[in-house]
Amino acid sequence: MANTYRLKGQLPKIGIRPTIDGRREGVRESLEDQTMSMAKAVAELIEGTLRHPNGEKVECVIADTTIGGVAEASACEAKFEKENVDISITVTPCWCYGAETLDLNPHRLKAIWGFNGTERPGAVYLASAAAAHAQAGLPVFSIYGKDVQDADDRTIPSDVETKILTFAKAGLTVAHMRNKSYLSIGNVSMGIAGSIVDPHFFSDYLGMRTEYVDMIEIMRRIELEIYDKDEYEKALAWVKANCKEGIEINKPHLVKDAAGKEADWEFVVKMTLICRDLMVGNEKLAEKGFIEESNGHNAIAAGFQGQRQWTDYKPNGDFMEAILNSSFDWNGTREAFVVATENDALNGVPMLFGHLLTGRSQIFSDVRTYWSPEAVERVTGHKLEGRAANGIIHLINSGATTLDATGKQKGANGEPVMKQFWDITDEEVKACLDATTWPSANREYFRGGGYSSCFLSEGGMPVTMSRVSMVKGLGPILQIAEGYTVDLPADVHDTLNKRTDQTWPTTWFAPILTGEGAFKDVYSVMNEWAANHGAISYGHIGADLIALASMLRIPVAMHNVSEERIFRPKVWSAFGTKDMEGADFRACKNYGPLYKKA
Repeated sequence: MANTYRLKGQLPKIGIRPTIDGRREGVRESLEDQTMSMAKAVAELIEGTLRHPNGEKVECVIADTTIGGVAEASACEAKFEKENVDISITVTPCWCYGAETLDLNPHRLKAIWGFNGTERPGAVYLASAAAAHAQAGLPVFSIYGKDVQDADDRTIPSDVETKILTFAKAGLTVAHMRNKSYLSIGNVSMGIAGSIVDPHFFSDYLGMRTEYVDMIEIMRRIELEIYDKDEYEKALAWVKANCKEGIEINKPHLVKDAAGKEADWEFVVKMTLICRDLMVGNEKLAEKGFIEESNGHNAIAAGFQGQRQWTDYKPNGDFMEAILNSSFDWNGTREAFVVATENDALNGVPMLFGHLLTGRSQIFSDVRTYWSPEAVERVTGHKLEGRAANGIIHLINSGATTLDATGKQKGANGEPVMKQFWDITDEEVKACLDATTWPSANREYFRGGGYSSCFLSEGGMPVTMSRVSMVKGLGPILQIAEGYTVDLPADVHDTLNKRTDQTWPTTWFAPILTGEGAFKDVYSVMNEWAANHGAISYGHIGADLIALASMLRIPVAMHNVSEERIFRPKVWSAFGTKDMEGADFRACKNYGPLYKKA
């Protein structure tokens, strides 16, 4: 397992602040062990559960002493600054001196766990501290267990665990993005609004810079051989051994001969190496004398325009995008990259969210077609059943979808899974590759040729589809739809799939319905989706996305996450408790983007 951090900068850490009643001569002394035990328990929970997307374990930093007043709070802050702490969790079993013990760093995301016990007023401190944060304009996540615990209970209740981990995952995601780049290779693809890359959105909301490289840079590096030739030979051999050509649907006069197809393979492999190098650099290039090119753009995500200026002339980016977005290549398993096809940056962003929250590869798809039960039965004679009974959405794209989405990685009970790369076996890599074919690109779409990945996602995987969209006068919004991949009988899939481009990868998606709003039926989910693409992540991560969006001040315009799972800063309730969606919009507008300029 390769787990080196491939970007510039340090991995973020989580700081734990054990806060205590500062009154000496009996009170403080009686609370020292309990308070520090809470801090250690939180650190053990996080470090034993979470990993960074590159596989390294998350590190927690605990204050050297409990914090009873300003001096100790300042000492803790100095330690956190030195240790690169980006997120803090304050823990306490008791009353503390509110404003004197707060984490006042305006750039650090914050949560407070107040112990629910009867012996000491931990809940009182929690409420007081949350109020102080609200007055100071520093939103804080408030964590309070549902059930009363005994004073000597050192366990973390399950509901508290969930909130701690939700906050930690979302906070780490924010920290990972800060000071990284989105690399735009090319410009706007076919007038797609999402590929109009707005640098102000990236800087103000995500803390990221936007880098722009013309697609001609790929041609320059191919022609001047600015890539690692040894790795190229290794990659090409791997491709020949593992990537099977698929069906040929092109009209006879558009079919490339054997030499043309071989040239396309060589070309797209070089494209893949070069795109990766553009994102994160490659020290091998410096050894060849290409020092500037070896640095890369410190890009945590990228997009490739492709259509039409490139694809009318050269092989398309489907192979490049599919392999980079997967959790493996010729070097074995590794952290997936995030590369948005058609440079749809606003779909690349939720791909990035999902990747950083889960450590898994992400699916990029067209939200192509809503198939009602009636339409399916009319066309195929089949009556949809189970999770598909209310209708399905055809998620499909021209080849850029991660090969992990085949579902050939398996869980403990043999169920289809998209795993974190450190858990993927060689046998599962082979199974994903064996389930994928690479048909020649449809040259009526892609005149320059290339190859599209083609597979069918296995049903039964819990997934979350999300999307960021920009609305003039409002700014960014986030949409979320949790659901499942579903299986169809082979003949039914074949019939439906052949009505569109059968050379592209397909995922059949059934969103979870609530009976209300955008989720009253599957048609409404499709109809209310704000753009042509969606980012699909393994797992039901809607609650994590909602917590993350509140940190970034991006309102959630559509979701099917149950109310009890939603976790936002405590002050959000000041903007209304009855209409939570409206309150979210009002709170995000009030606080503005996380990195807004004063």
